[in-house]
Amino acid sequence: MRTAVLGSGSWGTALAVLLGRKGHEVSLWGLPEEAEALARDRENVRYLPGTKLPDLVSPTSCLDEALSGCEAVVLAVPSTGVREVARKLKGRLSHNILLVNAGKGLESESGLRGSQVVTEELGPEIGADCVVLSGPNLAVELANGIPTATVVASSNPDKALAAQELFSAPNLRVYRNSDVVGVELGGALKNVMAIGAGVSDGLGYGDNTKATLVTRGVVEMIRLGSALGADPRTFTGLSGFGDLMATCASRLSRNLRLGIMLGEGKTLSESLQALGQVAEGMHTCKAAYLLSREHNIYMPITREVYAVLFESKSPRQAVADLMSRNHKEEF
Repeated sequence: MRTAVLGSGSWGTALAVLLGRKGHEVSLWGLPEEAEALARDRENVRYLPGTKLPDLVSPTSCLDEALSGCEAVVLAVPSTGVREVARKLKGRLSHNILLVNAGKGLESESGLRGSQVVTEELGPEIGADCVVLSGPNLAVELANGIPTATVVASSNPDKALAAQELFSAPNLRVYRNSDVVGVELGGALKNVMAIGAGVSDGLGYGDNTKATLVTRGVVEMIRLGSALGADPRTFTGLSGFGDLMATCASRLSRNLRLGIMLGEGKTLSESLQALGQVAEGMHTCKAAYLLSREHNIYMPITREVYAVLFESKSPRQAVADLMSRNHKEEF
């Protein structure tokens, strides 16, 4: 299947490599300087050094060239760029295209999930069948062939099956799910918790603290997800707890690293500059906090991460405030 992967960062490149190794023709679309470097070096030196692009992967900065003859289009851009890229696709896609949103995050001001943004820009004829892909999928590990699993979800069972077949590989086991809302929210909200986990590490706290944060983080994810129409069971699966474990534990996680730097005392601007990449949890945290207020959902961890990111609150004080809340039942 000829496929266009839109977004040449670490995740987009890893997916293009996966598909190219399977024998699919892939157009990897990115900014002119990125596409030029990828074509010249045949690897993403900045994000995935040492991983060579298969011969079937063709980098390009021309969107029409990337889309020419494609049967599948994969969006692998940060949440802040989904609307812009979707807008560029308007009038360029047929209604029977396999459209996959592989990004993880919420639009910060609107709180919309990626598939909702796509539907707004491309209309329900295309957006309603959008497939979302999410799971414990660190790009470096996937590109290195390490055994991995992920989930694809769509309201259209045929499109979900097509995506499952497209991405399934010896090192990638793909599951299907019909809960689009839950799969997208799991992949987005876990990034907020990963920032919190990083703050804990940066402050020098131990495994007790992180285990508590991760476990209570799942509770917050389920609370908000249920209010927005998700199946609570989805958050116990790969796109929920599975992704949360990977993102809160691995130093490959950008959101974890951002939290670590904040916990160590760096400012947000210093931390973002040192990170040098997009940390989806920052934008999603703002969206999740606003959604929690709109729907009157109690999300204390999200509230404290928001305060650290956007209100200059001391990370140590944020932890102290979480620990000193009124006593309550666990469930």
